[in-house]
Amino acid sequence: MQIFNEIAVLLGKEIKLEWRNKYAISGILLYVGATIFIVYMAFVEMEPVTWIILFWIIMLFASINAIVKSFVQESKSRQLYYYTLVNPTALLTAKIVYNTLLLLLIGLLTWGGLSLFVGNAVVNTRPFLLAVGLGSLGFAVTFTFISAISAKTDNSASLMAILSFPLIIPILVTLVNLSKNAIEPLASEGVQSDINMLLAIDLIVVGMSLLLYPYLWRD
Repeated sequence: MQIFNEIAVLLGKEIKLEWRNKYAISGILLYVGATIFIVYMAFVEMEPVTWIILFWIIMLFASINAIVKSFVQESKSRQLYYYTLVNPTALLTAKIVYNTLLLLLIGLLTWGGLSLFVGNAVVNTRPFLLAVGLGSLGFAVTFTFISAISAKTDNSASLMAILSFPLIIPILVTLVNLSKNAIEPLASEGVQSDINMLLAIDLIVVGMSLLLYPYLWRD
């Protein structure tokens, strides 16, 4: 029970810090809005497959901008303070939960923005919502753990981009394949296999992150 209490307290801390520093989320939303407007100006008509690909490209870079600060913003003195108080698993879990919720919000706003400016290509809502949810979790776990690693170095932002892209490619490819079913009236037979693949990848990444982070924490 103690670890769940720690997760709840740390999650509340993350939300309060984000609310206090509104410029961070405002900058991310500005990036998403500006990108959608550029897409609107560049495409008179857009194929549904192009819509799906652009959606996940916007989500990918918005995720990096949103999560790169997860551990980078924590000073060494604050990390030492956490070290004396909380379980490392609770700290990482709280950041993953917060970042997943943040990416879910960004994903829904991106969907709404694209639908408003260039039209809604999503016909079958269920697989698309599943893709957004599982993709948000996968992005959050991967980028949060890479942020924890890169925070230990001087050039953290560059290292995060270098380390994260090879790890994110399988998630991104599976997300695009799953999302393609959302542009068809009836989902194909491959939906369940794509969902299972995403769940397996997410669970593996979560397990490896929770297993390895305590060793990184001690460094």
